[in-house]
Amino acid sequence: MEILIIISQLVLSLAILVVLHEFGHYLAARMFNIRVEKFYLFFDPWFSLFKRKIGDTEWGIGWLPLGGYVKISGMIDESMDKEQMALPPQPWEFRSKPAWQRLIVMIGGVTVNFVLALIIYAMILFVWGKQYYTVDSAEKYGMSVAYPEFKKYGLEDGDIPVEIGGKKIDNIAKIFTSIVIDGNREVTVKRGEENVVVNLPKDFDQIALKNGYSALYSLRVPAVVHKVIDKSNAKKGGLKDNDSIVAINGVLTPYYDNVVTALEENKNKKVTVEVIRNNETVALTIQVDSLGKIGFQTQDYTYFNIPYATEKFGFFESFPAGVSLGVETLSSYVKSMGLIFTKEGAKQVGGFGSMSKIFAPVWDWRVFWQATAFLSIVLAFMNILPIPALDGGHVVFLLYEIVTGKEAPQKVLEIAQYVGFFILIALMLYANGNDLFKFLTGK
Repeated sequence: MEILIIISQLVLSLAILVVLHEFGHYLAARMFNIRVEKFYLFFDPWFSLFKRKIGDTEWGIGWLPLGGYVKISGMIDESMDKEQMALPPQPWEFRSKPAWQRLIVMIGGVTVNFVLALIIYAMILFVWGKQYYTVDSAEKYGMSVAYPEFKKYGLEDGDIPVEIGGKKIDNIAKIFTSIVIDGNREVTVKRGEENVVVNLPKDFDQIALKNGYSALYSLRVPAVVHKVIDKSNAKKGGLKDNDSIVAINGVLTPYYDNVVTALEENKNKKVTVEVIRNNETVALTIQVDSLGKIGFQTQDYTYFNIPYATEKFGFFESFPAGVSLGVETLSSYVKSMGLIFTKEGAKQVGGFGSMSKIFAPVWDWRVFWQATAFLSIVLAFMNILPIPALDGGHVVFLLYEIVTGKEAPQKVLEIAQYVGFFILIALMLYANGNDLFKFLTGK
């Protein structure tokens, strides 16, 4: 059921973004009296699921859910309609219009996607506001190193990060982004009563990508069981929901990270787990598996009433805040693109499987719209890249025409379209192949 919910959210999100992207091209074309012959959600090779002609435009839904398109008269696009291009230009065709008008038509899609993302972000802030955990949130229980391997770099449980790259930290969720994407490697932490500077390795971004790390520290919480997984070793050993794990093999485990460490040290062994249940101490014998797990989920931060910062925005205040958030998101995404051209970064390129991970396994409208806004930013950026067959490829040829006063030869445009098509197919196969490999190997 969870998989169906995630797939439904992904399909709905992409459908919204694709339709509005193509509508951007459509509106710009109609503004200059350019005929649009087709407007399709998804592709329709050989047949379509639905189609209806209204005026000069055939509106339809294809069966191949890999995007969508508008077929604009007199334009070399994915339809490769050479017969039409061989006829004399008509006044309603794309090729008959001035270069500046054709440029507006080509950037119409990415413009709509970017503006849409800003509007969605603004409405998210207006409806739900901004909530995030700050350094002050750690005052209740402290913080723990997110992965035991990080301790070899000088990080310690109980540290509270206060500066990254010499800048004070506000939102602790941005710590990892600042280190991996922005390239900051100097972390200043509060350790006891003094501040200590920890310098991470220069190749920390590659280390993080290779191992799938996603955080530097996490907020510390006591080890209270939220749910015991069915048929797990924990279930067999008698662990129950809401048990508080306080010791393993006689060693006190006041926090969840202490439990994780103790189990890691006892892989493939039976351990004595002491829990507090109904104000009484109960000792259980539980088998630890080869991964250092016994099979339970811990309570989240809200259960422990850990304080977080909340910012509320009025209707008019939400728009500049939404623009700021959208620009910040775009900036971080552009910076992250540089990692793709590294050895470990190339392995992280993903397709639909990776996109689905940003949606929740339950229908949460806030998460849905956050994911949709982010994908809209991604779609806008990817489409404006100067790759033939993408909007950005057409923009390059139009800018060339505007600067030189000469149109690119039709043959060149045709070849570029073919080259771009094969590049996009190769990238799509590689990205989704990565997802399939990870799914099959568990890596």
